[in-house]
Amino acid sequence: MTDHTQQPVTITSFGYGHAPAPEATAVYDVRAHFRDPHVDPALRHQTAESPDVFATVMNTPGVAALVDCIVHTVFSYRAGPTPAPITIAIGCVGGRHRSAAIAIRVAQILAGTQMPATLEHRDIARPVIARPEAPTDDTATATAAGGR
Repeated sequence: MTDHTQQPVTITSFGYGHAPAPEATAVYDVRAHFRDPHVDPALRHQTAESPDVFATVMNTPGVAALVDCIVHTVFSYRAGPTPAPITIAIGCVGGRHRSAAIAIRVAQILAGTQMPATLEHRDIARPVIARPEAPTDDTATATAAGGR
């Protein structure tokens, strides 16, 4: 039996707004399902390396379950009979907030299980992507109620 427990694991965060997803064993697109810290002007120009951004992403409903899923994905590939490197790519719009925070947490958990991973942030240092602001709760409510 081949021991492939030492095959490299790479966790990469990226922003679809900068370039397509990198080649990976598995790609997770978090753009549509999790609130973007970018909508908060106080967090917009920070990155997931900021404790405030990291906490905001980690406290988003569903993110902890996704992190667990990604960790289990790594272990599932690692358990397979054929040794090969494992690359997990996690993408959001700009690669500075959601994807980077999730990648950091996955790498932390893997390191705690004695499966260290290389963490790469492809786009975390790139400029913030300008985009239309998300509607506030008041705007969304007024629109849903016929423009009150």
